[in-house]
Amino acid sequence: MNLTDIPIGIGTWYLGEDRRKRNSEIAAIRRGLDLGLRVVDTAEMYGSGASEELVGEAIAGRRDDVFLVSKVLPSNASASGVRRALEASLYRLNTDRLDLYLYHWRGHHRLEETVEALQAAVDDGLIGAWGVSNFDPADMDDLADLGATPATNQILYNLLRRGPEYDLLPLMRERGVDLMAYSPLEQGRLFQGQAGKLLSEIAAEAGTTPAALALAWAVRKPGSIAIPRTSSPERMEENASALQVTLTPEILRDLDEVFTPPSGPRPLEIL
Repeated sequence: MNLTDIPIGIGTWYLGEDRRKRNSEIAAIRRGLDLGLRVVDTAEMYGSGASEELVGEAIAGRRDDVFLVSKVLPSNASASGVRRALEASLYRLNTDRLDLYLYHWRGHHRLEETVEALQAAVDDGLIGAWGVSNFDPADMDDLADLGATPATNQILYNLLRRGPEYDLLPLMRERGVDLMAYSPLEQGRLFQGQAGKLLSEIAAEAGTTPAALALAWAVRKPGSIAIPRTSSPERMEENASALQVTLTPEILRDLDEVFTPPSGPRPLEIL
């Protein structure tokens, strides 16, 4: 199973933080798996481990159906810290391995030290591959200087955040680095205002929903996956429906008119 085989995944940012929503959140993850979604993305930062515990419960008995992703905090990205954080994540997730482990964002530890620790985890069979998150072109060049190529770069990317198209995404494609798009619906803000109204009109003409259209757009190129987060089984069904959306040249043109592509470099945005 590869990261982008099924280009819509299951995000879990903020999940596990409110016990009143726990049953619905677990049901949503399981519904996603029932619909054929495979990538489940979490992090030690999310709820200080609560999200990982929730995911561990949700995927119990179905581990082989899941491409499991978690992340290490920059404060834990030393040689020994990576291993301690990884083992703690594995414990919370109730598994003996991750399919992918990401450096959540760049911190003060030497990049070479972090990369060596991540590669050691691969060599020891604890993770299938390593990647990064929130790395801009300069960060990617620093990795290249080390002779290191991450499996993926998880970044903020959606119709409102198209800056990476100018420089970062072409660089990633050139180097064989997959795109993981987090907050592909801009946490719901994508549907607000005049732009949201126009998005709804384009979606209606395409015979789909605004969310499904926006998700299909985010993964329109090979080597891409989007990881929307929801605590609703019904919303999970809508997310999965993006896999059935066909983007015609006319739809893409209409979206470009509303959500303008970048004409120059922009700093990488982070939520």
